[in-house]
Amino acid sequence: MNPDKRGRVTDVLAPRLAQGIVVTVLSGYGIVTLLNVEYALRDQRRELFVCAAAVLVLYGLQLVLTSPKARRWSTGRKCAALGVQLFLTFLPLVWLNVAWGSVAGPLSASVLLLAPPRIAWPSFAAISGVVLWWAVGQGGTVLDLAYSTISTALTGLVVYGLTRLTDLVNEVHEARAEMARMAVIQERLRFARDLHDLLGYSLSAISLKCELIQRVVVNNPERAREEVVSVLGVSRQALVDVRAVARGYRDMSLAAEAVSVADVMASAGVEAEVDIDCGRLHPLVDTVLATALREGVTNILRHSKVQSCTIRAAVDGEMVELVMENDGVVAVGLADPADRGSGLGNLDTRLTAIGGTLTAGIEPQGRFRVTARAPMRPVAPDPPDSVGPQGRGYDGSAGRASVAALERRAG
Repeated sequence: MNPDKRGRVTDVLAPRLAQGIVVTVLSGYGIVTLLNVEYALRDQRRELFVCAAAVLVLYGLQLVLTSPKARRWSTGRKCAALGVQLFLTFLPLVWLNVAWGSVAGPLSASVLLLAPPRIAWPSFAAISGVVLWWAVGQGGTVLDLAYSTISTALTGLVVYGLTRLTDLVNEVHEARAEMARMAVIQERLRFARDLHDLLGYSLSAISLKCELIQRVVVNNPERAREEVVSVLGVSRQALVDVRAVARGYRDMSLAAEAVSVADVMASAGVEAEVDIDCGRLHPLVDTVLATALREGVTNILRHSKVQSCTIRAAVDGEMVELVMENDGVVAVGLADPADRGSGLGNLDTRLTAIGGTLTAGIEPQGRFRVTARAPMRPVAPDPPDSVGPQGRGYDGSAGRASVAALERRAG
């Protein structure tokens, strides 16, 4: 059998096995009690019939009380169940003057299961004390006293312990099932987040380059051929990114992304100053900052009429700071919005998970700035598998990449 399938079968059988053990133990206690009653009252048919019926009802009720649903009953219903058990347990003692061993054990277990701890444990001790007192009144030997008291307490503790262990098995099983569901959800969110972060930039670049090709293909066919080659390179990289997302492998390089960004900005006719001087970075930090660069450039192209931008990254003490700044902001006066959109929200989540920060807002001179700061040594082994808050772009509008610069330069 496949190990995974065998594990799933074991998980399903575990709660049933635990409940089966409880039922088996209770049935065994019931049979032993019936045998004791039959041995003590074999010549007294009426007493034997009453005691046997009481035993069957007691252990049948105890089986019901071992269910987790019984712990969620109302107070009145719990009191009624305990009252029935109390009546059936001590009826033979009072009416028939028959002491019948550990039959008070199920009542002790029920008190522990249904009553609050401050009431349950004193009541448990009181039941054992009543059994001891009755045995003393019957004039039993020391061994008889010890047997009656210890068997009552032990039966109650065994039934209580097995029932609580069964509850724990059910809780663990439910928790594992919930964790499995959460893992599936987290993987879906991870896939959606990585698709957004990795492909948003590539698709924006392809769109811009294709628009440029459309503008220059007649008047400048040589330039158009160069851009076609460039589009092929970007599309192949997008295909690699999709495969990387499917494999869950997300390592990226800030320096490599900077080279690609410079090429895209040049194709879009944007004056870009790119200065990446970070040296070698921790792979996780490198990936998160490269993702931040992609998302920042995607936002610049989509949500602004950019003419010039500055991208720089440098080490500042124990932190690496990546700053992206551009002009052509559509909505002036929007400073560090709380509603950052899914892209900046994703980046905020990624950076926070490794001990970094993300700030985004419009500077007094009207340029939009995104600052991503990450520690040289990340505080978490993996970026979070969750997507940040959903919302609009940083300019507060749907927006689209402007091709005004392309038209002027391609003409």
